[in-house]
Amino acid sequence: MPGEKLYDNHGRQINYVRLAVTDRCNLRCFYCMPEEGIKYVPREELLTYEEMLRLMQLLAGMGIDKLRITGGEPFVRRDMMDFLRGLSRIEGLNRINITTNGTVTAPLVPELKSMGIHTVNLSLDALDPQRFFQITRRDAFAQVWETFEALLEHGIHTKVNAVVMAGKNTDDIIPMVELTRRYPVSVRFIEEMPFNGAGNHYSVLEWNHLRILEHLKAHYPDIAKIPDPPFSTSHNYHIPGFQGTVGIIAAYSRTFCGTCNRIRITPKGMLKTCLYDDGVFNIRDIMRAGASDDQLRDTFLQALGNRAKDGWEAEKKRTFGTPASESMATIGG
Repeated sequence: MPGEKLYDNHGRQINYVRLAVTDRCNLRCFYCMPEEGIKYVPREELLTYEEMLRLMQLLAGMGIDKLRITGGEPFVRRDMMDFLRGLSRIEGLNRINITTNGTVTAPLVPELKSMGIHTVNLSLDALDPQRFFQITRRDAFAQVWETFEALLEHGIHTKVNAVVMAGKNTDDIIPMVELTRRYPVSVRFIEEMPFNGAGNHYSVLEWNHLRILEHLKAHYPDIAKIPDPPFSTSHNYHIPGFQGTVGIIAAYSRTFCGTCNRIRITPKGMLKTCLYDDGVFNIRDIMRAGASDDQLRDTFLQALGNRAKDGWEAEKKRTFGTPASESMATIGG
């Protein structure tokens, strides 16, 4: 029944699912996928909306009360709003959040508000349109900014996510922070991760969470640490007189693993109990083989009973020891 609590083998409560509904995206951010894109999952291999609704109904009964819809870009999948309406009717799902690149989202914001979407994470790595184009390889800054304004107008809690990349957008860090002076938003700076779909990555992360914080303190000496919400992936700060807050997510350094409360489900139905593992089992295949709800429930419990302690352990246990390199679009950002 809703309200039941679910724990992994390390005693961590699991109450949050990140569900990727598609691997398709209309941007080509270089830190996420190669310029030519990736080989997309054939439509018949994607979880259907009916399968995802069944899955979330089941997980809500196991204590999952928070859901984030991710992609790819969720709103490039047809009939997404109908699916969101179905999710909003599931008892026990108290918070439904969405991560979007904002390119096609602005006209949908009023309905998102009306159906009770709690938070929207807007991926926006640069406020300078030229740098935005260089990062995303698409000229769509105006559409993303329109979504930002629509979210504020309709009172949807908004988090702006920016991946910090050496030589690409570090000049945007302070302008991003200035958004929190003018608007009641949370701007979060994320360490760059290896999920670029190309297999190549840096040997040393230049802009890690410590350097980002040093940069902020140099410009805002009175920036102050504020309490982090339970299970927070970000270390959060406030600058006196500003309306919003600033967060830093140590996604590559993985400092938050000890309180991780989430699991991920990829567009193909692969369960990931850690961002850095290469998948535990395929939910889609089990459902299509005729598994009952009880069998699905037992499979989830078994997976959570063998969960890696942290992202470093999960990466070491990947098949054949291969390091993480797949596109974030195939995982669910």
